[in-house]
Amino acid sequence: MPRLRVLSGREVCAILAQHGFLRVRQRGSHVVMQRRGSGTTTTVPVPDHREVRAGTLRSIIRQSGLPRALFEEQS
Repeated sequence: MPRLRVLSGREVCAILAQHGFLRVRQRGSHVVMQRRGSGTTTTVPVPDHREVRAGTLRSIIRQSGLPRALFEEQS
């Protein structure tokens, strides 16, 4: 399994935005992204840090429901 890339909070928000998430609000250094679907709403908080830690990134991927491949290193 390829490794996760080192991404900033802004890069993570950009990937989420490309897949239907909208920036709803920000409080301090945390941006809240949200995607509304048929009867469901998916909300993902993203830290606006220079580097998002690997465990935090894995949690964002899990909460968003997006494929991990979007966040992995390209070989």
